[in-house]
Amino acid sequence: MQRVCFLLKVRSDKVDEYRERHQHVWAEMLAALSETGWHNYSLFLREDGLLVGYLETPDFDKARAAMEATDVNARWQAEMAGFFEELDGRAPDAAMRPLTEVFHLA
Repeated sequence: MQRVCFLLKVRSDKVDEYRERHQHVWAEMLAALSETGWHNYSLFLREDGLLVGYLETPDFDKARAAMEATDVNARWQAEMAGFFEELDGRAPDAAMRPLTEVFHLA
């Protein structure tokens, strides 16, 4: 199982709304994430907007491509794009750049 951790930056004026939106993630989005291999997926948000994401998956590239192929993901990403800084025209999920794992205690 591949462990993936990534960072994104939520706009400071959108932190509270971002938290609220994630209290009500669409059921079809949750199902799509599970079905496409996103397991133990968590998001952590610091007060200044630093977002840390973590997930486990057999293959992150395949899991991301499978989500990209779903209609629900396109709708979710379009709604969420305005929450982030530094996307450079990409959807939030396309802007995810996994960090290199340097230590893991099994």
